[in-house]
Amino acid sequence: MGGKNAGRFNRSDTARAEAFSDGVFAIAVTLLVLNLTIPAHRSGGLAHALLQQWPAYLGYLASFAYVAVIWLNHHQAFLRVRSMDRGLQAANLLLLFTTAALPFPTAVVSDALREDAAGPDARAAVALYAAVAAAMCLSWVVLYHQLRRRPELLTAGIEPNYLRHGSMRSWIGVCAYLAAGAAGAATTPLIALGFFIALPAFYLATSEGLPTAR
Repeated sequence: MGGKNAGRFNRSDTARAEAFSDGVFAIAVTLLVLNLTIPAHRSGGLAHALLQQWPAYLGYLASFAYVAVIWLNHHQAFLRVRSMDRGLQAANLLLLFTTAALPFPTAVVSDALREDAAGPDARAAVALYAAVAAAMCLSWVVLYHQLRRRPELLTAGIEPNYLRHGSMRSWIGVCAYLAAGAAGAATTPLIALGFFIALPAFYLATSEGLPTAR
């Protein structure tokens, strides 16, 4: 009797986790916009000063797009989750942990590129951003792995390849972000920045799964 009750109390529906997750995503995108500040300028020099802040605009674009796509993919995933156990809750918290950390490397990249877009600080900054972004992808690997271990947490009738494709997309992200960071650190940081902007488009295009041959 005690075992049955313990099993029942170790399960929960997804409503609280989804609400908490949405709150974290909202705070993360709000923190991103704090990097966009009114630049110091002389009278008549506002336009030039605003243009000099181009790294902050690109950093905001890359990170907002990434968090937005994470939110969309999180919604798609939890449409398929019926209930949660401790392992899935921990995996979801890991995902939120990495998401909440993203504003920090975004600010570092913006500041470093403003100082010297090709300098050693900018190279270190894109490597940091790539590491955090790759960690976020890796947290998705953990989440999908937990769902594959505990299929009873899923709703009936989900697509047979959904979890496998989700894991593959996540591993692609881990490798792509690390490769972009390495390329940016070894050559020019702007290469990495281009990948950081482009990769969320891949996740948006594959939010319903990877394309399959017919």
